[in-house]
Amino acid sequence: MPITPAVHSADIARPLLVFSRLPIPGLSTDLLRSFGWDPCWVSTEGDAEWQQRHNPMHTALVYLDTEDKLLQQMEAAFSRSPQHTQVVAIVDHDRMREPRLRRFVAQFCFDYHTLPLNLPRLFYSLGHAYGVAIIGDGYDDPHPLDTMVGGSKAMLALFAQIRKVATADAPVLITGETGTGKELTALAIHEHSARARKPFVAVNCGSIPEQLIQSELFGHEKGSFTGAHERKIGKIESAAGGTLFLDEIGDLPLAMQVNLLRFLQEQCFERVGSTQSLQTDVRVIAATHVDLEAATKQGQFREDLYYRINVLRLQVPPLREREGDAPLLAHYFLQHFAHEKNPNIKGISQAALDAINAYSWPGNVRELINRMRRAMVMSDHAQISIEDLGLPAQDPSSLTRLDKAREKAEREAIIAAIHASGKNISEAARTLDVARVTLYRLMDKYAIDI
Repeated sequence: MPITPAVHSADIARPLLVFSRLPIPGLSTDLLRSFGWDPCWVSTEGDAEWQQRHNPMHTALVYLDTEDKLLQQMEAAFSRSPQHTQVVAIVDHDRMREPRLRRFVAQFCFDYHTLPLNLPRLFYSLGHAYGVAIIGDGYDDPHPLDTMVGGSKAMLALFAQIRKVATADAPVLITGETGTGKELTALAIHEHSARARKPFVAVNCGSIPEQLIQSELFGHEKGSFTGAHERKIGKIESAAGGTLFLDEIGDLPLAMQVNLLRFLQEQCFERVGSTQSLQTDVRVIAATHVDLEAATKQGQFREDLYYRINVLRLQVPPLREREGDAPLLAHYFLQHFAHEKNPNIKGISQAALDAINAYSWPGNVRELINRMRRAMVMSDHAQISIEDLGLPAQDPSSLTRLDKAREKAEREAIIAAIHASGKNISEAARTLDVARVTLYRLMDKYAIDI
């Protein structure tokens, strides 16, 4: 199961093809890496084609300098580039008067930026381009919702943790609010593990009647109880060699917790109505939205079982903590549910995207899916609006969150520019397109000391 972005990388950096013959003013490998990108620099058409053929990247950054020959090379390379690659260009402001360059930007580029660079805008554009490329790349996937989508720091950290946990074979406990994607996280662990070719079996412990859950998990023999007309293989047995996912394990009855503990300790079980002990090799991943530690203190969950399943632990972040992911997910679901939408709908309005980004999403990704599907069917507009989504008007607390997000981005951009300039304030000010006095004032505001 793919986890997006960072699909092809062993770390959390997103791969970026940088096509440039000359150094890009105000931009360096270290700066790109500090913003979560893993740049691969190329300077010729042949190098770009080789990279895209052997290690295709979703996003490319091209520097259109004064050489017409380089522009020809780029036109040749990107005319044969995979469709999922989104190109962001950097150009000198005066060159945008040239018809050929404007034609290249219009034909091949997702966005463009002029020198001196506005770093916050550039990195926002690169992230947006990456998200759009991911959506296009996965559009024909018959099960696109099996993909974890996100570019926020919280999700990139989760992707890195998934890769680490997948290499082990110990039990995993996944915690998080309802609707955050705990089952997708469990599936990602399974698909990145050595058990990927074996079954992934999911059980919702809260949806099975208490009198049936033992039979559901362990199976039963023919005639073991009224209605048992034939032998039934349980979920544990059917997951042999693979992964058993126990969703909402906090809802498991206390009596069943004893049986599950024995299975985890000994990897053996008995079908209902049988005295034969069966051995199996299954990795258990559990998930819950409740505080199991508090439940153990209240006697609602066995302490020994809690420590048995809580060997490796992952926390899935709520959508409100995934900065910038909500609009990306909205675009993703617009593509996925395209067969359901009103044919007049062409996209999502900027006002709606801003509202999506500001909303706290108490129902997390599940709520976003529901609102998007309803809006896509009911909207009478070319673009989905705030009213179509049924989102409330922004309240003061939403504005506060947006202000803090902007301040955080501004502070990070200033630090990055100062670092890239070798602590040369004049050069950093030119990179940020502000006066030196303004930069000093911002450094004082954000307590940035060089």
